[in-house]
Amino acid sequence: MFHRCEMPEAMRRAGVLSTISVVLSQNIRERSELRAKRSQGVASTHRAFHATRIQIAVAIIMEKDRIQHGRASVARNAGIISLAVMASRILGLVRDQVFAALFGAGLQYDAFLTAFRIPNLLRDLFAEGALSAAFVTTFTQVQQSKGAEEAFRLSNRVATALMILLGLICVIGWIFAPSIVYLLAPGFFDVPGKANLTIHLTRIMIPFLLLIALAAKAMGILNARNNFAIPAIAPVFFNLGSIIGGLFLGFTLGNFLGLSPIEGMAFGTLVGGFLQFAVQWPSLRRAGFRYRPMLNFIDPGVRQIMRLMGPAVIGTAAVQINVFVNTNFASEIVDPATGAVLNGPVSWLSYAFRFMQFPIGVFGVAIATAALPPLSRSTTNPDYVEFRQTLAHSLALVFLLCIPSAVGLAVLGRPIVALVFEHGKFTSLDTVQTANALAAYAIGLAGYAAVKVLSPAFYALNDARTPMLISLGSIAVNFVMNSLLVGPFGHVGLAFSTSTVALVNFLLLALFMRRRLGRLGGRQLGATVLRVTVASLAMAAVAWLVSESLSRLPLRGLALHLVQVIGAIGLAAMVFYWSCRLLRVEELNEARNAVVGRFARLLRRS
Repeated sequence: MFHRCEMPEAMRRAGVLSTISVVLSQNIRERSELRAKRSQGVASTHRAFHATRIQIAVAIIMEKDRIQHGRASVARNAGIISLAVMASRILGLVRDQVFAALFGAGLQYDAFLTAFRIPNLLRDLFAEGALSAAFVTTFTQVQQSKGAEEAFRLSNRVATALMILLGLICVIGWIFAPSIVYLLAPGFFDVPGKANLTIHLTRIMIPFLLLIALAAKAMGILNARNNFAIPAIAPVFFNLGSIIGGLFLGFTLGNFLGLSPIEGMAFGTLVGGFLQFAVQWPSLRRAGFRYRPMLNFIDPGVRQIMRLMGPAVIGTAAVQINVFVNTNFASEIVDPATGAVLNGPVSWLSYAFRFMQFPIGVFGVAIATAALPPLSRSTTNPDYVEFRQTLAHSLALVFLLCIPSAVGLAVLGRPIVALVFEHGKFTSLDTVQTANALAAYAIGLAGYAAVKVLSPAFYALNDARTPMLISLGSIAVNFVMNSLLVGPFGHVGLAFSTSTVALVNFLLLALFMRRRLGRLGGRQLGATVLRVTVASLAMAAVAWLVSESLSRLPLRGLALHLVQVIGAIGLAAMVFYWSCRLLRVEELNEARNAVVGRFARLLRRS
């Protein structure tokens, strides 16, 4: 199996040698004909011409080889990131399982989610979203043109500015927490104690913003230095810290410190945020980074980051406004039987989106993270052929992995949710409501993941304006869809609205990118999507049949759900793989080799 993974490289090298040998053979044959001509001038002219032909042939081969290597490096690095993100997402599910068992889907967890959403929204606004894309693009370009030393000086200037700016934002957020909570979830003020708890938890968790921003900047430096493994594994330490720290502070030391269990879990997020940053520090030191306080807002690199971040922050703000709007609608959903505001819709949507985060992170974010450095490097000396091929290939990988994931989550939503969350205070009603929201979210999964690849690609082209305008337009789409759907469909309508926005964003970004590059390999990409969709439909039929058949077994509870999920996913995955093989989906082998090859190397080392 390992030899088969190495065959494409051997074939590529053989093709290079074959092409050069053909050119050399032609050269030798033509030189022998020239010996009949005694003219030195003619002979020298032809020798120069033949040498030029060889150089051109070698240059063409090297260019194709470089592009092919870039494509392979995206798949390989995405494979590394995917494994790390998978570990993080699994621990994220464990974290949510802890919350589901201890707090269910009621008042306390609604309050915790809303409180955590405030620093989390600011993180997406100022840290991981806008900052990461702008910083990685600029840092990579400075490193390419001016060297590592100047790039590290840029990093110090950005770090100092971040600590000052985000420190002030944290103070402002702490002071105005009541107003922010009212804007985000006005329905909470109709439930006794719910708003006060949300405000208190918000003030505990607001410093998380600064910690995670520093972690995001560290990730950007390491990714630009082609170190993908440590930054990808860092969120694992956030989940470990938040779970272990939260349980220790909330349940073991809770009585001694005067903390309730939910307060302890809030402080646990700060422990996790610190660990996510701290685990990257040794790698930063080895890469040559040394922090020195520097502040220079007129530095060209800092100005470029600010110029890229400005539209990016506005664009990300549009996304966060959509999240605010969704939470606002969800906080006011009324139980038709009693006429009272429901406790649960915010939690159901959050639990459902946790399953979405798994493929988005493992596939979409991983591919986007691996693709951004080569995309940025290709714009340093504009080479839109390489840029276009890398981007199209990255999108094809996203669709190959995310379309079947979406279909699987929609078909197997109930047994999956029951297996993971239906314990303790999480009831069967919570399972049904969460699974319904998950099915609606799954419709937009591929679009959501593709946006993660396309938006940074615009930043690599120093164009943050286009994603910004499209995101601003999504606010209107989201509000209109929420208004139309929340009445008849409740929280499920809100999830479907999110999917609609994701798909519209993707289509518009792809359209404008095609106009920017001239073409985007749309025919080949469309053929890949069609083949993957056909394979996914075959997979869905098998998954549903297997799940329904296994549901008749004389089992109950956890055992039944475990058998259903493992049996259905196992057989469905086999059907999808062989269907893609039969349909000749080109990206299948690269995706397989990215993961299998990584495991093979780990086995060899052991």
